Amino acid sequence: MRTTQSLSITLPIEMAEMVKSKVSSGEYATESEVIRDGLRTLIARDAAIEKWLVEEVVPAYDEVMAHPEKLLSGEQVSARLDARMAGLLKRSGSA
Repeated sequence: MRTTQSLSITLPIEMAEMVKSKVSSGEYATESEVIRDGLRTLIARDAAIEKWLVEEVVPAYDEVMAHPEKLLSGEQVSARLDARMAGLLKRSGSA
């Protein structure tokens, strides 16, 4: 049984030139390898985003929904950031 499928794709000139450059430099043996590596990178990025959403975003959202009284206003966040920056500048001698 065949495990690959041939596709015909159209790329912008800059991307096509990059693919050809990767092959001509010896970094990859074929143009298909360049595309496969790019797709593997895309799969890894998508998996990392999914992991971040599940492990960090959803728990943070759940915490906010369970304890909305802990939320800060925009003004409070700004004041805390300003104070933090002032402290960092003071310590570094820039203020």
